Amino acid sequence: MNSYFKNVILQTTGADAIANQELIQELWSGYGKILRVKLEGGPADSVVVKLVQSEKAQLHPRGWNTDIGHQRKLRSYEVETTWYEEYSSASKARVPRCLTVDHHEDEVLIVLEDLDASGYLLRKSQVGWDEINCVLKWLADFHAGFLGKSPDGLWKTGTYWHLETRPQELEALNDKRLKKAAALIDRKLNSCTWKTLVHGDAKLANFCFSGQGDVAAVDFQYVGGGCGMKDVTYFIGSCLDEEECEALEAQILDTYFGHLQQALRTPNEALETEWRSLYRVAWADFHRFLKGWSPGHWKINSYSERITQEVINQML
Repeated sequence: MNSYFKNVILQTTGADAIANQELIQELWSGYGKILRVKLEGGPADSVVVKLVQSEKAQLHPRGWNTDIGHQRKLRSYEVETTWYEEYSSASKARVPRCLTVDHHEDEVLIVLEDLDASGYLLRKSQVGWDEINCVLKWLADFHAGFLGKSPDGLWKTGTYWHLETRPQELEALNDKRLKKAAALIDRKLNSCTWKTLVHGDAKLANFCFSGQGDVAAVDFQYVGGGCGMKDVTYFIGSCLDEEECEALEAQILDTYFGHLQQALRTPNEALETEWRSLYRVAWADFHRFLKGWSPGHWKINSYSERITQEVINQML
């Protein structure tokens, strides 16, 4: 990290010195890094910083090295800075507090509350129903808090797999019926009456758990407008196998909508009816992206195939 950003961190936190820097992870395709910065002499012992380097990365893990992908990624970091500067403080669901955002030459620094220090120490690769329930509540609180909010400065349509931003993956899709239905699926989701802000990348790895059963979320590069079912289906697909997805489908929806109705100022049955009908449509939308992006991916399974075909049959 350059001296300019080190000074920004010290000034923002009121610390006297930076004791050390710990790499949490490299950003996807080499666009920067996330660090935990240990501090001395200030009110906080540590902060988490996201350092984004805007020059084109040289390596994509799945071979999608294109200008389209590069521009999409740059836009995603612009969206994330806007989210933290203009929207995050209004979230009903727990997110890290943004201390500052700073731009210098071709780099961007986002300084955030260290969620570990705030008690959200746990990262999980496997979850039971208690954890699923906690995340569904987080999603419901998030969606309720931003219901009807215009995504100014964010993605007009949230999620990283949105059809308009993924022309190459659509072109690579070998499933002809799904390819034909892709625009219809996209239109069905995006024409819903009730819209909110969606997290856009609500996988299990982006949730931080406390020992008391609370949860917080990170990574807001693909936050934008849309139907809340996009986040729900993507989260469920990230942590359950196909048998569990099918067996728990009704329970998942009942639980999410129970939390959502509780989080809304006034119960909204029309919203619930509309969004319930879009759960499988949202699943088919992500399935479309996945089959074009990585045809051998583990998330492509018989449950996803079957409900996608059901959705296609209703549209073609």
